[in-house]
Amino acid sequence: MLEPVRDKNEKSTLVDVIDRLLDKGLVINADITVSVAGVELLGVKVRAALASFATAAKYGLEFPSGTNVETAAWKEAQAGMETCPQCGKEVCKEELLNECCPWCGWISAKAEMKLAEKAMEEKPRIVAPIPQK
Repeated sequence: MLEPVRDKNEKSTLVDVIDRLLDKGLVINADITVSVAGVELLGVKVRAALASFATAAKYGLEFPSGTNVETAAWKEAQAGMETCPQCGKEVCKEELLNECCPWCGWISAKAEMKLAEKAMEEKPRIVAPIPQK
């Protein structure tokens, strides 16, 4: 069973709580019935989700009609974000893996291999004539 973990010395602000809530998402399922003498008079079913657009897109929630999904921000959310291991900032996953962190310059092993391969291709090759007998 999961236990809540929180450092006693760490203070959480409202901004921290809202950020975590939007990052993880919240789903509310409520079934409310009003009955008198065993006769159901009113029944309400509530299904609500609260999340950031990035979290909602990740879990496949349906968006209202007219939502413009062609914007740069939307494409960035679809691409996914990853935390840089060196500076801890959120960076596009593809950029972090294939290039480098734009904030601190950290380079992944995959990007280092690509750079090494490129350097090998660009090195001038020494061509020696083959002696004729």
